Amino acid sequence: MFSALFNRKPPLDEMSARWILDTYHWAFRNFPVNIFFEQTRLVLPDDHFFPADVKSMQGRAELIFDRVAEYAGLSHWSWQVVDSTHCHVSREVILPERAGQGFSGVRRLSMDKPLPVVYEARLVGNREALVAGFAQALAQYLIRTGRELPPGGAVRWSQAVDLLTIFMGFGVVYTNSFPLFLPMSQGGSRREQDHLSQWDAAYALAIFCVLKRIPKREVLVHLKRPVRSFFNRAMSDVVMRRDQLPDIQELPERSSMKHSA
Repeated sequence: MFSALFNRKPPLDEMSARWILDTYHWAFRNFPVNIFFEQTRLVLPDDHFFPADVKSMQGRAELIFDRVAEYAGLSHWSWQVVDSTHCHVSREVILPERAGQGFSGVRRLSMDKPLPVVYEARLVGNREALVAGFAQALAQYLIRTGRELPPGGAVRWSQAVDLLTIFMGFGVVYTNSFPLFLPMSQGGSRREQDHLSQWDAAYALAIFCVLKRIPKREVLVHLKRPVRSFFNRAMSDVVMRRDQLPDIQELPERSSMKHSA
């Protein structure tokens, strides 16, 4: 019995697990620690988090996006939600100074033009995939506010965006929806190899839950059945690696943006 316990195969290969752990360390160095622990929530694609609904496709997309931006701590940025069939974004997007996360009472950023967030009409009927796509789009902007490149640099930039999506609280929707929310190429395919796999995402979600002290039973019920067993093993593996998780006491303080008077 004890031999089987200590020889249990880890859920991920060591290189993948190590990169995910390193990228969490990077996230804590580059984004507000207090926001993660005090205000970031585990977002679920249910009526509690997304209770309202409208009939029009554009109205539904905008309503869901507003909720996603709120949970991500980015609702004080200016956004334009655009259907991909009507999107012609050609200009270089420039982020405003002092851009970052912030929650209730935070001062709105001064911006010349709203930042475009593109969605695909095919996802509007799939709330979970639409939420995941919007969350990943916000992570693509937020990652550019970091002070250093993520582990692996430009080569692993897309995977770091995915991990930041999970870091912001959207790990369940990412894991359940991969790869549905990924943009389609002109040939009708998706470049899944450029992103965290469903299993990598589930492992990153396990780290999120351990750091936030979220019991696995509160997560398992919301994960799709094929992922549950893996997530259960990932939680056990992360608990055994507690000494490899970010040491909160040693992290630099980065306070959240203060609200205006």
